[in-house]
Order: sequence, then C-alpha cells, then structure tokens
Amino acid sequence: MGLLRAAGVVYKPVEQLDLGPDSNEIYVEADIKAPRMGGLLAKIFAWILESRIFGALAFYILKRLNRVHKFISNATVEEPPMFVPLHPYVDLDEQEVIEIDSDASPAERVQQAMNCLPLTSENSLDAFKFSCFRRWTIADYSRAYRNGEITPLKVAERFIYAVHESSSRPLSIAFFINYDAEDILRQATESTLRYERGAPISALDGVPIAVKDEIDCSPYPTTGGTKWLHKVRPCTGDACCVARLRSCGAILVGKTNMHELGATPSGINPHYGPPRNPYDPSRISGGSSSGSAAVVCAGLCPAALGVDGGGSVRMPASLSGVVGFKPTFGRIPHSGVLPLNWTVGMVGVLAGTLEDAFIVYAAISGHLPSHEPTTLPPKIHFPLLNSTNPISNIKLAIYGEWFNDCNEEIRLCCSNAVQLLCERYNWKTVEVTIPELEVMRLAHYVTIGSECSTALSSHLENLGRSEFGWDARVVVDIYGAFNSNEYIKAQKLRYRHMQIHNKIFAKADVIVTPTTGMTAYSISKNALKTGELDYVNGGWL
Repeated sequence: MGLLRAAGVVYKPVEQLDLGPDSNEIYVEADIKAPRMGGLLAKIFAWILESRIFGALAFYILKRLNRVHKFISNATVEEPPMFVPLHPYVDLDEQEVIEIDSDASPAERVQQAMNCLPLTSENSLDAFKFSCFRRWTIADYSRAYRNGEITPLKVAERFIYAVHESSSRPLSIAFFINYDAEDILRQATESTLRYERGAPISALDGVPIAVKDEIDCSPYPTTGGTKWLHKVRPCTGDACCVARLRSCGAILVGKTNMHELGATPSGINPHYGPPRNPYDPSRISGGSSSGSAAVVCAGLCPAALGVDGGGSVRMPASLSGVVGFKPTFGRIPHSGVLPLNWTVGMVGVLAGTLEDAFIVYAAISGHLPSHEPTTLPPKIHFPLLNSTNPISNIKLAIYGEWFNDCNEEIRLCCSNAVQLLCERYNWKTVEVTIPELEVMRLAHYVTIGSECSTALSSHLENLGRSEFGWDARVVVDIYGAFNSNEYIKAQKLRYRHMQIHNKIFAKADVIVTPTTGMTAYSISKNALKTGELDYVNGGWL
C-alpha cells in the first residue's frame, strides 16, 4: 500500500507554538469515520476484520479515514518518547492545605481527612424520613452508627434487599457482576460489634463501598467484564487499594459491572447486562466504570472504586450525575489491578459528594509497593475544606473552541458554573489555545490500544476470540492492528503534549472544560446481546 501512503504532519517544536488566545493554531474537531454497529452488523464487521483477505485492507482504510496515518503513523515528531508519566515532585506554594505524614496508616489518613471537613449538622434519621431522595454521605453513616440510630448490619440487610429488588425489575439495573450476601453480612456484623464496643476503626467503618470488577477483591473473581479472564488469571487476594479500605473497616459489597475489558465508553456489557442510568433506566450510565457510577448514583453506596485509562471514571460520573476523580499517575498503588493499560490506567473514585471522594482517596493513597516504578515519593497534602479563608488568585484556563464543542445545554451549564466561581471567589479566567487536541486523542487511543492488546496477547493465542462479546472482539482486533512505529510515535506525542500542558500551567492553575460533550444516550435493543460500537457518540464522550 505504499502507493497510497498518506502524507504525515511535520510537527513544529513546542517552543514555536503560540498558546495564547489569538493563536493561529487550528482547532481540529473529532471526525470519526465509523458507523454505529450492534447486533448482526457488529458480527459481520468482526468477521471482516479477522479475514485474511479483507482484514488488512479494512484496518488500513480505518486508520487512513480516521487520520491515524496523517497524525501518528507517518508524522514527523522531534520530541523523545515518554513511556511512563512520572515527573519530579514540585513543591508548590499551595493555599489552605496541610501536609500529611507519608507513614500514616489508611485509618489515620481518613481521620486527618475528616478533620479537614467542615462541621455538619447532627441530623437524625427522622429528619430524612419524609424528605425527597437524598444520598447518604460517609459522615451520615458514621454519625448514625455512633449515635446508635442504625447499625452496619441493618444497612447491609437493606442494601442486599435493594440490590435484589433492582435486579428483579422488568429492566434490571445490573449494578453488579458479583456480590455475596453472606460475606457482606459477615463484614457488617464485625463492624456492628466494633461500634457496640465503642471502637470503630475509622469513619469508613461499616460504610458500603463497591469495587469495579477490574480490581482484585476477595472473595470474588476478577472478570474484567468478561466470561473468561478470571479463569486464566485467578484472584489471589485484595488489591492494595482494596486492602487499605478493608483496613479502615469499610464493607466491600461486591464487584460492579463494567464494559467488557473497558473497551468503550457506553458501559454496555452483553454478558452481564447494561448497567442502566438510575435517573432514566432507558439510558446508559457511561463506561467503562458503569456499575460503579450507577450504584453511587442510586444511593446504594456513598462511593465506589473504578479504573480510569481514558475517562472510564470521569465519563460515567458525568453521565450519572456523581463525582468522578482520577488521581495523578503514581498516587494510588496499581498492584492487584488488571494490567490492561498500565501506563494510562489509574484507580479512581466515584462518589456522591466531593467530600466522600476525598475521604476514600485519603484511605487508598500513599506509598507505592517497592516493585512499582516511581520517582521520589511526592508529599501528600490535604485541602482544608473547613477553612473560612477564601482561596485567592486562582486562574482558570479556558480554550473557547474546545469548551464550546458540546451540546448547548452542557455549554450553558458549564459556562454558568465558571461565571459563578469567578463572581463568588473573584477568580479569573485566562483564554488559552491548546493545540493538537485531536492528535492527543488519537495518540492516547494508540497507546491504550497497544497496551491492552499486549496484555491480552498470550490469552488470545490460547482462547481465540470466541469468548468475547462481539463489540469487545472488534475493539481487540483494532487494538492489535497498531504497530511498534505507531506506538513509539504516540509516546513522542505524549511527551510533546506534556510540555504543551506544562506551558499552560505556567499561566493558569486549572484547565476548565465540560467533562463530556453530551448527556447519556439511549440503550439500543440490538446492543443488549452483542454490545455496541458507537465511536461517533464515543468521540463526544
């Protein structure tokens, strides 16, 4: 196909890029050339990709139409590659924070996080009985347990009933791939006894926390949303982040549903059912941490763990109306997490409130096991959310064309939020240009796809693709079509864009943009058994 070789972009040095508001750098919108596929069409497309005759041609056409050849394969990039996003720690002069002892136990960090929160009113359960739906926070659980108004055992019993009820409706919400009522009740009984003795471990003691089925959590297998992965990779214990939550007394209530192998952002799983959006069960909850978002949205858990390699915590949080937090690479141990995308994937938190996300982060963060790559351990700072001193001189960077590249209702909502922040706290906006965003998206896709394909390669040789859902099967085929040249070019672009963002952060404290470009879309019937491939909507997410 050399005669049809697409011309590649020659990227100019980062130093020559104008990142100001009047830059002549062109905003390139995502222009994804792929039809929505589900049902029979998804099967036919998988057969084409796996055909010896047509497969190579199909991959070439897909790469060319979607500008992978132009921006990645045949591009000229002078920057060196960056394979693992580790950076020297920079001690910033931050406002209203306290430094935390890096040797503190998870329970001690949780207590320090609680000390940073503003005092809340001591409302009893009676205050909530006749009110509209309200999610309980971690502080609500802890207070009610301490006051003897309810016990962890009673909460566990109600939780199990609610999960069973949600699974028995005409439209099952499909929160979980696995949950064990007996194990949940055992944990809850132990927590109840600790409260009766007046010796809870932490504010998380007795609080139900769910775990995405990409993270090891005993006694459950870790499926990654598949029907086979747990058979070739048995779970032998808790992931480090789960062990830290358990050491705080949290009740681990099961493994939440997810898109198979985290393959697309819809969250629809043909094996275990689509985790439906509790606000509207006819719509997606977003993926790939779809079950974790849905269980928090429904109020069954104040928080859940997810894994985010390209928005898999933040997108479902946005579509389900909860908080999604992906920490910086290296802040959370990755041991015990499926190695599907080890240089981009991070354990993250989905929670009903910012405060609850902060508390769970306090529990699971800290020193990494010695075998994980890292630079010098960064200092740990917690925000003083109970401070009455306003944080001043914050600059919010906004790239107008990117910010506005979304549905009108989202644009208005986010614009109003920015305006409110500036009016209330006297913060400022800084107009910037972030060039090559579409290039960054494609470089990320090549990276995450290549890493996932490599992680699964030995299993594919033994299993083939017959045990995959059809949508995941197509995605894995596409992932396997990227070559070493494209992976290295993507890592060069990774380093390049880190330098671009460093220049922007020299001008501003935060880059502000809508999390997703659209709201949750409807679940199609033909996606229920095969899954679906919807790269156009996926590009908006």
